[in-house]
Amino acid sequence: MTDINEHTDKISRRSFLSATTTAAAGFTILPSHVIAGLGHKPPSSRLNIAGIGVGGIGYRNLKNMESENIVAVCDVDWDYAGRSAFKAWSRARQYKDYRVMFDQQKDIDAVMIATPDHSHALPAVMAMRMGYHVYVQKPLTHSIYESRVLAETAKTYGVATQMGNQGSSDEGIRQICEWIWAGTIGEVTRVDAWTNRPIWPQGLERPARSMREPRNLDWDLFIGTAPFRPYHEIYTPWNWRGWWDFGTGALGDMACHILDAPFAALRLEYPIAISGSSTPVNLESPPNAELVRFEFPRRDNLPKVAMPEVTVNWYDGGMMPPRPDELLPGEMMGDADGGCIFHGTRGKIMCGAYSRNPRLLPTRLMESFEPPQRTIRRISNAMNGGHEQDWIRACKESRETRLEASSHFGVAGPLNEMILTGVLAIRMQSLNRKLLWDGKNMRITNIGFNDELRILTRDRFEIVNGDPKFNRDFTTLPAAQMAEEWIRHNYREGWEQI
Repeated sequence: MTDINEHTDKISRRSFLSATTTAAAGFTILPSHVIAGLGHKPPSSRLNIAGIGVGGIGYRNLKNMESENIVAVCDVDWDYAGRSAFKAWSRARQYKDYRVMFDQQKDIDAVMIATPDHSHALPAVMAMRMGYHVYVQKPLTHSIYESRVLAETAKTYGVATQMGNQGSSDEGIRQICEWIWAGTIGEVTRVDAWTNRPIWPQGLERPARSMREPRNLDWDLFIGTAPFRPYHEIYTPWNWRGWWDFGTGALGDMACHILDAPFAALRLEYPIAISGSSTPVNLESPPNAELVRFEFPRRDNLPKVAMPEVTVNWYDGGMMPPRPDELLPGEMMGDADGGCIFHGTRGKIMCGAYSRNPRLLPTRLMESFEPPQRTIRRISNAMNGGHEQDWIRACKESRETRLEASSHFGVAGPLNEMILTGVLAIRMQSLNRKLLWDGKNMRITNIGFNDELRILTRDRFEIVNGDPKFNRDFTTLPAAQMAEEWIRHNYREGWEQI
């Protein structure tokens, strides 16, 4: 098979979109007579792109955007950013505070954001209000409410957006959608998904002692909207993902790469119930391993397959779903990073992380399998720059006729909301009940003001005179109040509350 190319002379862009654009899973469905191509002719001028958070994955994102002008780079850690981004784009203006950048630099067209999770939402909202197109690394936001705000703000201001889950632009997720929508495995009633993360420290307690702040790190700006805490090297760079104030653990890291296929193919929206269990969880750091169960209601049927109630099970930290009987001895489930198994009434589909390499189970069925007609727009080289380039293409199109990128905020926002309800279920598991979720109003409906959470604060083990000594301390917190805070964070004083 070859990817759909980017040119056609047979149909105008406006008439094409009016005839064929669909909201299903955020994809564009192509009629058979134009399956060979879609016309895009971006303007010759290049975008002026500013990067916020450019020392890690943000550097790689900007490298994939080098077809444009990189005019500003912003990072709170100039040593970390100086190893790569500051050298690569030495002519770009350098900042530590994105608020100063927005105030001083007026030639920006688009913004790439790859900061820690807790610092995604505010700069994204500020940029969109200024009319800038926005690319935000996954997870889209740190809280459920922030995801809703980003999706609504993008719609209000009509800017081109994209979340950095590059698998949503790749071939695998499109194949899975087309196979399921064609009824290849019947009605899907269960999905099992897993990842090998975390591969960084988690289940941690806050360091008892602080450390001197590095000279070129602005620690106060790193903390940003989060509650202040003294500096320690265990927080940054990179290890921030293992702290609740800054990250969202393994779910936030990989679920946007793994659950986007079930979300798109099964046309999921809000779960109606969520439950979680894990290794010990505390107020500081996500657990080392967790299991989350999402329950979804029936959705509208598609022409060739029904969409019944479905359960999505998430595993991480080495936990795995039951091994399908269809796998041969020694045959890997998914791939080294994780994967998904779709359980249908007439068969199963398995893929790796990022929706890679989808195949029917047992895999010998692939030898005679004739895939259904391709109906979804393809994006070339998605995992190595195509995802970013498709966003750039969308930035250069007018609001009225734009073909949105694969993971635009209208899709990424609801996906991220779903994922963060899983984080919420883990943090509230001591209630010992299934949580009933009102997605429209972003609230749990079956907790009361007298309910309390019992959360671990200290976990110690030692041997004294040959005997084991266990020392665990717990605190109780009002469940309804904590749920409100975790659904919608209150930002630190001095920072705008979106």
